[in-house]
Amino acid sequence: MTNVNHCWRQLDLGFDARALISEEGQPTHQAVEPDPSSNESTTELSALDSIFTAALREVANKEPPPDVEARFYPYAGLSSTIRLRRGRVLARVSDILSPSPPRVLHALACILVAKLYRLNCPDEHERVYREYTSTADLQSVTESVRRSRGYKCTTSPRGMVYDLAELFDELNGRYFDGEVKRPVLSWSRQRTRRILGHHDNVHDAIIISRTLDSFRVPRFVLEYVLYHEMLHVKHPARRENGRTVYHSPQFRADERRFDRYDEAVKWLEQIVSRVRSRRRARSTRRPR
Repeated sequence: MTNVNHCWRQLDLGFDARALISEEGQPTHQAVEPDPSSNESTTELSALDSIFTAALREVANKEPPPDVEARFYPYAGLSSTIRLRRGRVLARVSDILSPSPPRVLHALACILVAKLYRLNCPDEHERVYREYTSTADLQSVTESVRRSRGYKCTTSPRGMVYDLAELFDELNGRYFDGEVKRPVLSWSRQRTRRILGHHDNVHDAIIISRTLDSFRVPRFVLEYVLYHEMLHVKHPARRENGRTVYHSPQFRADERRFDRYDEAVKWLEQIVSRVRSRRRARSTRRPR
């Protein structure tokens, strides 16, 4: 998945057993609405429109290109979105990026246009965008904005079948000598089958999919998913060669310390298989 993964069109994730347990820093819910009194200049908006128009010509070979409406938007992070509505391209770019050099905005526009039309984007554009957004200064600004603008939708650690707080304390004593500080623990608001858990370091929270709060799910499977997210607390993400490393060799070594690791992974693979089957059935279904 690229750094630009918040298109309004849902993008597919790669599937393997551990892909169902997400990396840190999942998109935070947005708490900010558009500000009609924004003081953006007409020149800035026109320049952004021109950047996306150039990207449409370069990546999608659109000649003449469709009309474009591109705006900076107060997202709670680096989210950027694009969609096609009635022949018009609508793009929203995080206002965190408003001071960015034109080449960075052009790279982002090309990435989004490629996503919109399901095309391959030149690696150079992804490299330019990734290098700029991975700098320590911009990461610091992004985290600050997420804290001030964003919020985390949480419910309760106590589910219908399992209590996450109880499981956390048990796993903490068994594998971490009780040294992991308990974050906010919550079941997801809805059942999900593609992302079964994630750790949000900005809001200090671990969210587990309500899909696992079931008598049909063995306790050790839920324990493994929660244990994986606890490892993100122990092994925070770090920057290496311009990329964010979420699962370091030390992380993977600790992950395999889980008592029933192989059995848990195999069980999760069954979920993956069912998800794939449903997706395949939908893609081959013919309209009546």
